[in-house]
Amino acid sequence: MNKKINLIIGSGVLGAYLALELLKKKESVIVTTRTIKKKIKNYDYLKIQKKIKFEKLDINNKIEIKKTIKKYRPNKIFYFAGQSSLTKSFKYRKETFLSHFNGTKNFLNIIKEKKLKTKFFKANSGYIFSSKKGYINLDCKFLSSNNPYILAQQKTFKLIKKYRRFGLNLSNLVFMQVESPLRGKDFFIKKVCLSAKNKNKVIVGNINTYRDYSWITEVVKAIILISNLKSKDIMISAGKKFSGKEILAAAYKINKLDYNKYFSVNKKFIRKNEEKILIGSPKNTSYLKKKFNFEFKVFGNSLIRKMYQNL
Repeated sequence: MNKKINLIIGSGVLGAYLALELLKKKESVIVTTRTIKKKIKNYDYLKIQKKIKFEKLDINNKIEIKKTIKKYRPNKIFYFAGQSSLTKSFKYRKETFLSHFNGTKNFLNIIKEKKLKTKFFKANSGYIFSSKKGYINLDCKFLSSNNPYILAQQKTFKLIKKYRRFGLNLSNLVFMQVESPLRGKDFFIKKVCLSAKNKNKVIVGNINTYRDYSWITEVVKAIILISNLKSKDIMISAGKKFSGKEILAAAYKINKLDYNKYFSVNKKFIRKNEEKILIGSPKNTSYLKKKFNFEFKVFGNSLIRKMYQNL
């Protein structure tokens, strides 16, 4: 029996953990990257770099994309490339648009032209939607925003739905906050856990907002389950709310410290018109439970402990 072949576009954190899980299932994994380096950080950290085939690819070059698809003939393509910072997207407007919309469109056009049965999955953010009383699902309207990242992702989300009408196997995978030890040091949970572990003070913004945090190893297991379905847009998140204050308390408590003595608020980290609660709707987790008997087990205090222990 031939091995299933998975093509992961982009060498970021989500793709690295997905690759690890796919390797456990004895599937082949090819990862595309803009530049081939001797050490690819995320894969080196997970100790799987030598088990992965890396392919240099410019996602804005259709000829390169055609050659890569023809060379490997993947069963599934996971498009996890793209400039992912909301803040940096203002500075890198063109790169943000090209890396999400243009790159995705290039792949879709090739899949359509060649009449391929390849399944294609595009990663997206739940923050492109307006919430309904703090809850987000795929029935929500798009958020009204001038943020280049949000606009690019909204347009790409609609592109996937449009091309699916041609009978292509395309899905939007929508995430809230996905946490892992490989997150940047400026991301809130990792920043707080590092500070707590080193008994340092931390500067924060609004700690009275609630967000939906999921642990990456559970997220990729859900992705693999969903990837075996027919084309479907779906949100993958724990669906549990957790506040900034609760994160601080949980992290410093591990080191037997009173968080109240270890943080200060800086207004520059406070976003204007920030919603108090933004979490994935229970509809999303209910579907995963009903379809696969899958439940997120790492959230809240257990997620903070996971992060703390892995730093």
